[in-house]
Amino acid sequence: MDAGEILLNRGLIDREQLLTSRERATEDTRVDRAAVELGFVREEQALRALGEEVGLDYVDLTQTEVDLNLLRDFPIKLITRNHLFPVRRENGYLLVATNDPFDLYALDELSAATGLTIEPVLANREEIAKLIKTHLGMGRETIDGLIALKDADRDNDVELLEEIEADDSELSEMVQEASVVRLVNEILLEAIEARASDVHLEIGSLGLRIRYRVDGMLQSQPVPGEISRFQAAIISRLKIMAHLNIAEKRVPQDGRIKLKVKGREVDVRVSVIPMVHGEGIVLRILDKGSMKFALRNLGMDEELYASVRDLIRLPHGILLVTGPTGSGKSTTLYSSLLEIKSEHTKIITAEDPVEYQLDGINQIQVHPKIGLTFAAALRAILRHDPDVVLVGEIRDLETAENAIQASLTGHLVFSTLHTNDSAGAYTRLVDMGVEPFLVASTVEAVMAQRLVRVLCPECKEPYEPNRDDLPDDFPWEAYREFDGPIYQAKGCRTCRGLGYRGRVGLYELLITTEKIRQLAHDRESSWAVKQAAMEEGMRTLRQDGWRKVFEGKTSADEILRVTKADQFIRRKAAPRVSAM
Repeated sequence: MDAGEILLNRGLIDREQLLTSRERATEDTRVDRAAVELGFVREEQALRALGEEVGLDYVDLTQTEVDLNLLRDFPIKLITRNHLFPVRRENGYLLVATNDPFDLYALDELSAATGLTIEPVLANREEIAKLIKTHLGMGRETIDGLIALKDADRDNDVELLEEIEADDSELSEMVQEASVVRLVNEILLEAIEARASDVHLEIGSLGLRIRYRVDGMLQSQPVPGEISRFQAAIISRLKIMAHLNIAEKRVPQDGRIKLKVKGREVDVRVSVIPMVHGEGIVLRILDKGSMKFALRNLGMDEELYASVRDLIRLPHGILLVTGPTGSGKSTTLYSSLLEIKSEHTKIITAEDPVEYQLDGINQIQVHPKIGLTFAAALRAILRHDPDVVLVGEIRDLETAENAIQASLTGHLVFSTLHTNDSAGAYTRLVDMGVEPFLVASTVEAVMAQRLVRVLCPECKEPYEPNRDDLPDDFPWEAYREFDGPIYQAKGCRTCRGLGYRGRVGLYELLITTEKIRQLAHDRESSWAVKQAAMEEGMRTLRQDGWRKVFEGKTSADEILRVTKADQFIRRKAAPRVSAM
């Protein structure tokens, strides 16, 4: 009886699903795995059923203590090639986790290599792979193939959308070898599956280090020590993919790679910088398939969303979004443009770079080296009769003056500034050299924002906060009146043990009221502007953060990590519950 019939007889799939699974199955994919991939049955259910049929137990590796000392005397190649992992010694047997109850040859080979009696147990395939990557290093199987001078032919589901231009040099030929190609593809594929926004390949005195930025936090990836022997090949392969000069190692280079990963398009921006121990590379991953630009889904509450929706429909003026790099400014601006896009509105953007191409919106890639700066692009845009203009960033006086001129001539202008909060935008423009009366009369609103990680809904746990663990500005009065728990991170299989999955925005919207206009006109400090805005009801980044803690979306630790306390609040009354 094959695996499919076992699942059918146990009522886990029906006859039609069995036939579909058999059509999906290949020489390398059993019928039960095909059924799992198609979503007909959960992997744990399938493995338990197969295990009961052949007399093998199922173990949850996330809840099982693994004896890592066994790895010292365990043949690594058998682990990676046969997808096995030693669990522990028990009653004279060696428990070994496998995902394939029918692969008896691999178990016999392992028994012969170790001289031990093997007791197989079934486990989730992804959990076995995670243990291999964590304790043996990402790319271990590929590294073993490189050292043995063997080519690897496994399809990594990574396809280049542009032809590679390679010469006949020895270095170019080396980076086209199948094993090098596979290793680089594995790094990219793992990053995309981990939802990484950036991949850092750093060369140090101890060799190559790989780190992924996931949800704004850098995470080191375990790699085998032997990978450093192939760092030149890895870097050269990435440079060729990005159409860069592989022979030039003295100056920084920037390029772009267009990929198709598991059927969806992914853009990778590549930056190469020469450093003391070699070239360092940072890959910015732009996963078009995973990005959904919707203003409604960015984490704004109903009141804030209604205010922003009204602002982006103004006939003219300047709307600014502020925050550090990686705070989600581009996502907010793109979402705003798509919210107001219509057949009757012409929208033109000037960006550096154009990260995502938006249908129905005219986008310009600026090139400062040839004179196409933000300021020059903005001057040209105004001759194309736009209704709405987006300037990627106001970096200098010329760009600021052109943006103001555009708003005064009846255009709605979106742009960004690098300031710590919303109030700082007014003084920043004045510091650039813009006349205060022009700032006061054209800037309609400024929104500061940050991104915080969202607690994993599968494992977040309630806890009782302690006064010693939280700062003075935590709204204790609001918490006492709050009917419900607040949560902290824990970690599980779904979130890869991090306790967080995804991010949500914190927002501070400062609308330019008459009082704010007067303060900006009088060159008052950003502190005075912020205090006045709060007196008129503005909720700060910190306060919005505490609100999201109460809503169970994030943890207090995240708010402390990304926001500063509103210092002057301590001189005033504690924030009202209604402000939360």
